Amino acid sequence: QVQLVESGGGLVQAGGSLRLSCAASGRTFSSYIMGWFRQAPGKEREFVSCIRGNGVTRYYADSVKGRFTISRDNAKNTVYLQMNSLKPEDTAVYYCAARSYYTMNYQPEAYNYWGQGTQVTISS
Repeated sequence: QVQLVESGGGLVQAGGSLRLSCAASGRTFSSYIMGWFRQAPGKEREFVSCIRGNGVTRYYADSVKGRFTISRDNAKNTVYLQMNSLKPEDTAVYYCAARSYYTMNYQPEAYNYWGQGTQVTISS
């Protein structure tokens, strides 16, 4: 069982930056693929980024590529999402998720554990 707690959301102006954190419980954090997803009002939850347990392999959605960076610190059981050049369309609740299988995956249903989410609002 893994418990995930996100933090770092908030309200920023377009062009600004935020850094989200996700702290995980458990002693096998490094064995999980970690992902970030987001859900805007009235829309489905969508993939943002994911990172393999060794921190080397990372995938990004096209909409955030070049602006967002995912990273992890396995010693701290924490995954991060650095978000730069934020746009109003990035406004959403951001969720951290953990996947216990080896293969990377973009689909929300492929992830076993979820945090409660953190609100990110970008003003124009």
